[in-house]
Amino acid sequence: QAQLVESGGGLVQAGGSLRLSCADSGNLFSAYSMAWHRQAPGKQRELVAGISNADFTNYANPVQGRFTISRDDAKNTVYLQMNSLKPEDTAVYYCNQGSFSAVLTGTGTSWGQGTQVTVSS
Repeated sequence: QAQLVESGGGLVQAGGSLRLSCADSGNLFSAYSMAWHRQAPGKQRELVAGISNADFTNYANPVQGRFTISRDDAKNTVYLQMNSLKPEDTAVYYCNQGSFSAVLTGTGTSWGQGTQVTVSS
């Protein structure tokens, strides 16, 4: 089973940018779809964006036009570029791996440990 490690979170002011990374220690990364989910305090985990193994992407409405998901199969890494950040983007961000339909619903087989993103107003 893949081990996924997220990085890149931190504290940023509203309007700022961050880039999250999720690295896979396994050797089958290119075969899988990936997605980013987030969970804010007191709320359910929700989809942020997903990318298939053929680079098809899907975004949640709240982040459409501000966030970009991408992948580098040579580096076994998926990225989430987050621009124009808002306080409501504050959450722990997790990556999920599996089939495209599974990761879009948060039911992929592997999860990372999460990285905290805090956006101050």
